[in-house]
Amino acid sequence: MRDLALEVRVHADSDAVGIAAADDAARAIADAVANRGVANVMFASGNSQLAFLEVLTGRSDVDWNRLVGFHMDEYVGIDGEHPASFRRYMGERIVGAVHPSAFHEIHGDAADVGAECQRYAALLADHPLDLCCLGIGENGHLAFNDPPVADFEDPLDVKVVELDDACRRQQVGEGHFASIDAVPATAITVTIPALLRARTVLAIVPEARKRESVRRALTGPVEEACPASILQTKGNVTLHLDVESAADLELSK
Repeated sequence: MRDLALEVRVHADSDAVGIAAADDAARAIADAVANRGVANVMFASGNSQLAFLEVLTGRSDVDWNRLVGFHMDEYVGIDGEHPASFRRYMGERIVGAVHPSAFHEIHGDAADVGAECQRYAALLADHPLDLCCLGIGENGHLAFNDPPVADFEDPLDVKVVELDDACRRQQVGEGHFASIDAVPATAITVTIPALLRARTVLAIVPEARKRESVRRALTGPVEEACPASILQTKGNVTLHLDVESAADLELSK
């Protein structure tokens, strides 16, 4: 595999991924708190993040009282109590568990989603990210920047997007919706430039179902057809894989 700007680390299993990524996250949070008195951190949702969040929120050395949290996407038209809501995901796994200083939510059920995008973009401008913890979708997406709508030079920090069929099928496969027809067609997402502007980016990507998107992200051309391929060019990114998600890479042989 050719030289890449990002760091790639392969671990034995998803539990080991969670532990290693939590070590990196705790270090980045501590550095931000030491340097500026606060850590601004963005978290991803999804099944691939569960082990990582369980380990991170269980650590006693993270100063959650100095942490301001964000998440990166939300379905348009669902409220924060919906079982698939990312607000609910964050409330159950972060806010209710460790009570950070603040946690800013994207309101997918806002009456004016354009205004909601502007509101959230303004919050991000006021709170430059110290750490962004993200995953890679089965279609290579970052947040809800699916191949048809991904833009490496996006002028917006937050926007409304249409979800492609592969993304919507992933949500069904992970058990969040009963059928593809139940998955909302649109979502609000933080864009790729805004995600990767963080001082430190951790890409946390276990599981065999991600092996093809990982292969394309690391060995294919840098192109919006595989949004995660932009990670190849970013020296502030550490990619945590397990042996299953790294199975198609030469470095795992």
